[in-house]
Amino acid sequence: MSNLKLWFSLYDPNYSYPYDEPSFFVSKNHRWAKDFELNYQLIKKELEQFLESHQLVEYFNRHMVNTESTWKTISLRWWTIEFFKNQSDFPKTMELVNRYPEIISVSFNQLESQGEILPHCGDTNAIFRCHFGLEIPAQLPECGFRVKEETRSWEAGKWLVFTDANEHEAFNRSEKRRIIMVIDVLREEFKPKKNLIFSTVLTSLFLQKRIQQMMFITKLSATVRKFIGYSLTPFAFCAVKVVNKLKIY
Repeated sequence: MSNLKLWFSLYDPNYSYPYDEPSFFVSKNHRWAKDFELNYQLIKKELEQFLESHQLVEYFNRHMVNTESTWKTISLRWWTIEFFKNQSDFPKTMELVNRYPEIISVSFNQLESQGEILPHCGDTNAIFRCHFGLEIPAQLPECGFRVKEETRSWEAGKWLVFTDANEHEAFNRSEKRRIIMVIDVLREEFKPKKNLIFSTVLTSLFLQKRIQQMMFITKLSATVRKFIGYSLTPFAFCAVKVVNKLKIY
């Protein structure tokens, strides 16, 4: 979209994405998509080996789900923060990921039986969020994913590509867990602003985590939120450099 401007939910007083983009995008238009599909068995095998002795951890924002502990995850990369310890259990997957520098986040997400991720808008329109089916227990209407007015099923070894800024929700009403790989891909038109994007989203996520203990933050005006966001963004930029250099995670 030629008139598309950079958007952050942190600075939107309505927490509502103002642009009319499609619900889903065609995965074959992205150079990395086929490579992952061809390596579906490799990715799934590394995850299965990991789960033999590990468990995924509950996602930090408990306000986004219908039931506590229903949404679990493990991050390998999170808005350019490298999780080296986790990556060591997925060497072949990371070898694949590292072929594509536009991939700025990588995780595995588990949605338990009867679990729901409630309707929400993401942090920015600067990325394509991409779901890669790994362990899919059922198709619609039991298990699926809605973006705007369109709902689709996940499929093993296939992609769902969407703009995270659009309202979306996920549900698993089957009797088994659902597991997908999630990657965030920086959109070409926003690459010149990548440092601003990473720093702003990490600031937003930091504040979302603080809200769990300090609900008053949700009542702050848009002006105050902007002041806090602009003040914290430089620290977020520096923090990423430090934690990656020292391999803290």
